[in-house]
Amino acid sequence: MSARTRGSTAVAVALTATLTAATAALLTGCGPTSGARAVSTPPAATGAPGGGGSSAPAGGATPSATTAPSTSATTTPAGGSTPTGTATTAGSTRAPVLNGTAHSGLTISDGTRYVVMNGTRVDFGTAVRDLAWSPDGRKAAFIDGAGNLAVADPNGTGRVTVARNPGGQNWSHPTWQVTGYDTIPELSRRNNIFFAVRRNGVSELDSVPANAVSGTPKKLGLGGEPGDGAQRIPQTGNAWPSAGGTHGGAVYANSGTGEVFIRDDYVRQQGSPLTHGSQPAMSHADGEEIVFVRSAGGHDHLFLETPTDTGPVFRDLTPHATTDYTEPAWSPDGSTIAARTPAGIVTLSTKGSAAPELVSTYTGLPSYRG
Repeated sequence: MSARTRGSTAVAVALTATLTAATAALLTGCGPTSGARAVSTPPAATGAPGGGGSSAPAGGATPSATTAPSTSATTTPAGGSTPTGTATTAGSTRAPVLNGTAHSGLTISDGTRYVVMNGTRVDFGTAVRDLAWSPDGRKAAFIDGAGNLAVADPNGTGRVTVARNPGGQNWSHPTWQVTGYDTIPELSRRNNIFFAVRRNGVSELDSVPANAVSGTPKKLGLGGEPGDGAQRIPQTGNAWPSAGGTHGGAVYANSGTGEVFIRDDYVRQQGSPLTHGSQPAMSHADGEEIVFVRSAGGHDHLFLETPTDTGPVFRDLTPHATTDYTEPAWSPDGSTIAARTPAGIVTLSTKGSAAPELVSTYTGLPSYRG
């Protein structure tokens, strides 16, 4: 991330004020591998036992239980497009009727043991919350039914407990930091999982090697930019980490300041606030662009941040929102964003202005498999 220019904090704040005032490698051939426990007829949609994905309101970063599809009426998402099918009422005996995840790389975890992917559902044998894929798509990291950090194969087999929750803690939203060897001597290969930990009412970010077995997580270092006048980086209140790119960079949200922060881990670790928002997602393709959630006009919108030589540029991807868009996820090639709405999962282009398209009436946390 040091190879890019984001501009000063003052520029970001000014752009934030302006915005506020103005108001995949594809999954073809990469579906569940042989031996997957695919479920052709899913059980009744009764909501996720024990909570679902780490859904957080746009203004904060505290995970909450997944909400089952909440309406049995056809809903029109922002942009005027009409969803195909009907969402399912919580407790209904009918399953969601739309599952457009085939051949797209899109997956949905909702806190149950079944992960929606490749047009079907795969039984992971344990509750799966906040599933995130390794950059090569060969492994899935998630919080299991016991609250531990686990890694498994795409079909749910080969599950390993990477770190065991000691109890009294809520773990959420794992993300992979994977980098190759760099010619600069101090930059070796890295394969870590960052995740949020809430204990005694205080949230922070931890890290553990992705290949650990019952490893001991360590608090993730969050240093600021060099210089006497640099802003001090909050060490608590942090959640929703998202890593991407080839240099090990990441973004995360802070509930105390209501800001999205950048964490640069190239050459030396440093960081700074980017803008007001929450639930950030860093592009896996290049680690450059960032999408995040911000309230505007009475709804949660998705904003795209693109760095330039003169500072960051922000664009509202959902300017005509008539519903809430949350929990964004990038496709591997950076061309598409998937997001959660009350009616289900939608996708939208990062390049054009087409209305978001409802692709699944399953609700949960979207993620793309590389």
